[in-house]
Amino acid sequence: MKKVIAIIIIVLIVYVAGSVFVSYNYLAVNEFSVDTGKCREAVTAVVISDLHDHEFGAYNWRLAEKIEEIQPDLILMDGDMLNEASEDALVPLELIGQLKDTAPVYYALGNHELGYMENGHPELTGELEAAGAVVLDKTYVDIEVNGNKVRIGGMYDYAFGLNGNNDASAAPSDTLSFLQEFQDTDSLKIMLAHRPDSFIFGDASKVWDVDLVVSGHNHGGQVVIPFLGGLYGGDQGWFPEYIHGIYQKDKIRMFVTSGLGTHQEKFPRFNNPPEIAVLTIQ
Repeated sequence: MKKVIAIIIIVLIVYVAGSVFVSYNYLAVNEFSVDTGKCREAVTAVVISDLHDHEFGAYNWRLAEKIEEIQPDLILMDGDMLNEASEDALVPLELIGQLKDTAPVYYALGNHELGYMENGHPELTGELEAAGAVVLDKTYVDIEVNGNKVRIGGMYDYAFGLNGNNDASAAPSDTLSFLQEFQDTDSLKIMLAHRPDSFIFGDASKVWDVDLVVSGHNHGGQVVIPFLGGLYGGDQGWFPEYIHGIYQKDKIRMFVTSGLGTHQEKFPRFNNPPEIAVLTIQ
């Protein structure tokens, strides 16, 4: 009996260790599709988020190579590509340098980029742009892709105000003016919002006219428990709902990637391979 218990324990240890290793090192390419009803021809976007300075091969060549093989129309970097305590921004800068000739790169800031800038690196936005990315921070660009008119915006702030009810109308004035201007178009409206929490609380998903919100932040729940899903998700707490995949939240469609890495979390990534998300937008 003791031998049986010992074997079971060893198998469990090997399984957990193997899953943790895979969750940090094995790049998974996962495909998703969302129908917005606004595209004449489909648009293929690669979504990556939460790299946290991790490298898949020297200078992230394995990551860049896989993305190049996909031949996307757009590359969406959705924040936390470095850490707030990073000494420099070389990891995301080198990655952008490798990807800029594959497809246009659009970069939204996450909480770690904001923390990094506050920690004495206000030059980050300029460096990202010099490397070849379009940085979107309560700003947007209008582009044409495969004959489709597309407006891509980016913001980290909540799309509502912290007034007790999380009312969209109570959002700070700069957020209100940005969102009101952003939604004033007939183009396909894609918002890069690093944390999905920015649009899921209060009435934000009922008020704002955004066709597709693209997020990361919650690392797919960090620990993915079979049959139960992700364990924890930021503002959403334990066993969060909006952490990986495509969701319909009132009138907003939302895509959330589980991301590529992690940083100083209480638990390691488990049963949760680093994700390159291939999002077909129709």
